Amino acid sequence: MSIVSPVRHPDLKSPGTMTKRGWWLVGLNILIPGSAQLLAGSRRLGRIGVSMTFVLWGIVAVAAMLFFAWPTAIYWVASNVVALTVVQGVLIAYVVLWVILTLDTLRLSRLVRARPKVRPFIAGLAVLALVLTAGTASYAAMVAGVTRTTLTELFADGSYKEPVDGRYNILLLGGDAGPDRTGLRPDSISLASIDVETGATTMIGIPRNFERATFSDGSPLWGPYPDGYDCGDECLINYLYTYGVEHPELYPDATAGGSTPGIEATRDAVSGVTGLEIQYFVLIDMQGFAQLVDSLGGVEIDVPVRTPIGSITNTEPDYWIEPGVQRFNGAGALWYGRSRFAATDYDRMERQRQVQEAILTQFEPANVLGKFQGIAEAGVQVVKTDIPSVMLPRFVDIASRARATPITKLELVPGVVDTLDPDYAMIHELVRATLAGSLVPVEDE
Repeated sequence: MSIVSPVRHPDLKSPGTMTKRGWWLVGLNILIPGSAQLLAGSRRLGRIGVSMTFVLWGIVAVAAMLFFAWPTAIYWVASNVVALTVVQGVLIAYVVLWVILTLDTLRLSRLVRARPKVRPFIAGLAVLALVLTAGTASYAAMVAGVTRTTLTELFADGSYKEPVDGRYNILLLGGDAGPDRTGLRPDSISLASIDVETGATTMIGIPRNFERATFSDGSPLWGPYPDGYDCGDECLINYLYTYGVEHPELYPDATAGGSTPGIEATRDAVSGVTGLEIQYFVLIDMQGFAQLVDSLGGVEIDVPVRTPIGSITNTEPDYWIEPGVQRFNGAGALWYGRSRFAATDYDRMERQRQVQEAILTQFEPANVLGKFQGIAEAGVQVVKTDIPSVMLPRFVDIASRARATPITKLELVPGVVDTLDPDYAMIHELVRATLAGSLVPVEDE
């Protein structure tokens, strides 16, 4: 008699033997799916199960090594539509396989022959293990599918771009659209300049009422405004968005490139102001921004001073936000960033930066995974960008290094620069000095 005979050909009349056999088969199915079938059932199904188990262990081991040795490869898989489709298909296949093996293991266990008091525990262990494995894989497959859909809808097609002078410069716009507004105007204008080697990031803030923006001689706006944006009255930089929309012939290829004439006009203005070439833009719809915050489950902001909330036309604030750490829902965060009551544009700029930094800080895997679908759906509604999907692995890799360095800030506001009659030689030198200073290692205290 072979050693496996008691398992393959048990004494059906012995409850004790059948109980031990049930525990062993369920345990083996948990440790090495397919091994229960090799010992007590279909050896063909068992070989498939065991082989697939070893393949999965190998994939996990390779992925773990790559994550530490070459994380860009993992980022590529996580941001590639074809790779995500393959990952989703593989995960679904494992879910089906685990369900089949678990149900077949319960059948082979012949629980009706085990001791009555133990039967529920053996079955419960098998079901719990199935929920943990197949349930986790099902959720991962869902995340892969949602990620694939989000990448397709959010990120543009396009080719890889090399950094300029070792940096990627990304225009960040907060679109102030809403039911009480005609069209969209960039209420928040920033430029993120990121060093590709260190991830060191400099945020350059430009107030929306910055005047006489200049352009390079390669810009379509150089022709009508060779001496800077001069419309005859208040010529604010955020008006250029509307100017671009009204003159689409200046940027005939904008839409095909995933942008708009308004965004391109603003990009040229910010490039002229800072003296930096801008590779990409990200536009956040501030009206839909509340949906993103709600999807995150709210956001915590350390409010520095007591802040009135209300419209600029109010005689009294609608309410006050007290200083200290406050938790905001989407509508509250939006109002905190946009409130005009007894506030200058520079006050609002600072509050909007606080909201942006709070979201970035709390936008971590542990916080995102449990709400992934809602966040992804909100992101598609809130964000517009011309960053192509082919660039995502590079940017994710850079972002992982950026977390280790503090963000350097440069606000081009009165007291730092003249926003009414700008001295661009001085501004460009200030930008260059700030970027150079951001790369200086921070000394340990």
